[in-house]
Amino acid sequence: MKIATAAYPLDWLDSWAQYEDKLAAWVAEAAGNGAELLVFPEYGAMELSTLDGAAVAGDLAQSIHSVSEKMEDAAALHLRLAAEHGVHILGASAPVHSGLDQPVNRAEFYTPGGSRDHQDKQIMTRFERAPWGIAGGGPLKIFETSLGRIGVLICYDSEFPLLGRALAEADVILVPSCTEALAGYWRVRIGAMSRALENQCVTAMASIVGANAWSEAVDTNTGMGGIFGPPDKGFPATGVLAEGVLNQPGWTYAEADLEAIAHVRADGGVLNRLHWEEQTPRVNLVTKAALC
Repeated sequence: MKIATAAYPLDWLDSWAQYEDKLAAWVAEAAGNGAELLVFPEYGAMELSTLDGAAVAGDLAQSIHSVSEKMEDAAALHLRLAAEHGVHILGASAPVHSGLDQPVNRAEFYTPGGSRDHQDKQIMTRFERAPWGIAGGGPLKIFETSLGRIGVLICYDSEFPLLGRALAEADVILVPSCTEALAGYWRVRIGAMSRALENQCVTAMASIVGANAWSEAVDTNTGMGGIFGPPDKGFPATGVLAEGVLNQPGWTYAEADLEAIAHVRADGGVLNRLHWEEQTPRVNLVTKAALC
C-alpha cells in the first residue's frame, strides 16, 4: 500500500463549505499521487471550533463541545471523499463526548466501501488530564482491511511498548500526533520508530504544524510526516522510509510492502517480534545488588 501522512496546518474557518473544500483538496492531492491510505493528525479537527466564532474557539471547554457536536457531519464528509477517491482515511482525531462522562480523544477510520470504525486514545498526557478533562476510551483495535491489518496508536500511546505489543498482528500502525515542542515531536517519533522495530512492521506518523493564536488547546505545534520500518532486511538501514520537512505543511509518501513485512518477521537479521516473550522470565529474575 502507498501511505500518505500529513503535516497538517489548522485554519480559521468561516463556513462549513470552506472546511469541505480544504479537506477535499487534501484528499484529492494524496489520491492523485497514488496514495491508498491517508493519515491525518491528532486533534486536527479542533479547527472546526472556529465555525462557532472566536469566543468559543478560544475557550477550552467550549471548543471541545463545539468540535464534538460536528463530528458526525465530518464523518459523512470523510466517507464521501473515501468513496469518491477509493482511499482509506484515518481522519484527524477530535474530543468526542459520545454519551460518556468525559470526552475521549477519538480518531475515525473510513474505507472506500463505506465502512467506518474508530480508535480512542488510551493514555492521556498531563495536559489532557487537566485542564482538558479528556479520558481514556475504548480498547485498542486492529482493522482488517483490503490493504492489510491496520492499528492506531494516538500520539502519547505510541510511547508505551505494551500498547504497541497489543497490535503485534498489525502490518501498519498509524500514529496521529499533536506536539507543541520539538522534544514532544521526537518523543512520539522515537515511540513510532520503536514500535516498528519491536513489531517488525511499518508505522506512519502525522502531525499538526503551525501556530493558532485563536486556540488555547492547539496554539503552538511542531512536527512533520514520517513513515518508518524496522532497520532490517528489505527496509532502509535507518528505518526511515520517508520523512517530511519540519513544520512544512503537506503530505509525506512511502510504500508499505506487506511481503517485505512478512519476510522480515520470518527471516530478519533479528527477530524482535518473535523473541518478545523471552523478556518475561529475565525481568522476573532482576535482583538488587549492593556494591560498596
